[in-house]
Amino acid sequence: MLPNFRQAILMNTASYAPVAVAEASPDVRATFIRRTYGHLAAAIGVFALLEYIFLGMPAMQSFAITMVSGKSWLLVLGAFMVVGWIADRWARSDTSPQLQYLGLGLFVVAEAIIMLPLLFLASRIAGGEVISQAAWITALLVAGLTAVVFTTKKDFSFLRGVLVIGFFVALGLIVASILIGFNLGLIFSGAMIVLASISILYTTSNILHHYRPDQHVAASLGLFASVALLFWYVLQVLLSFTGRN
Repeated sequence: MLPNFRQAILMNTASYAPVAVAEASPDVRATFIRRTYGHLAAAIGVFALLEYIFLGMPAMQSFAITMVSGKSWLLVLGAFMVVGWIADRWARSDTSPQLQYLGLGLFVVAEAIIMLPLLFLASRIAGGEVISQAAWITALLVAGLTAVVFTTKKDFSFLRGVLVIGFFVALGLIVASILIGFNLGLIFSGAMIVLASISILYTTSNILHHYRPDQHVAASLGLFASVALLFWYVLQVLLSFTGRN
């Protein structure tokens, strides 16, 4: 899976918001955080429902196989980047709440589609058990990383440079692996888990310090993107171990 490049390419994050949530009253901050994580939970719920529906449709199963045939995956990843950029721009709309929700919904649907081939493979190899394991491991990692940010209240915006470099290196390796035809392997998946974890730290820190109080939809999209990236590579690692057994 191509990492989400909203932090690495757009670089117009809420770090530069004129009135950050950190400067708001405690009630406003609490409302913003509650709305952000409520929207994140809703996004994950819709994503899970879509995958359940897609995996039960023979047409979508065939589509999943077609997505990764030949060089088609490169086109799919390119389309995902474009859709992700559009969704992020819509979610940051200052004039239309409806457009913000449309952006979040668009990204959830795009994430469900691009995740479909891996989930289809996982269900064929190990059934739903390995998917559940990946979901639980992802949830525990996200909970731990979130606790670090909320407990220390540290501003992790300095990780921005690490994300930029890491995501561009990952992009180069992914494209090269598709064009040349080599397997990125377990080490790459492990490195991407670390990078996704850094992205969660960065985005969660922005939720506490840099987003505006009215940007809960954009904040939830950013966090959802990082969580989905983490889930993808946790599942990849579990599948590689399953394949060795």
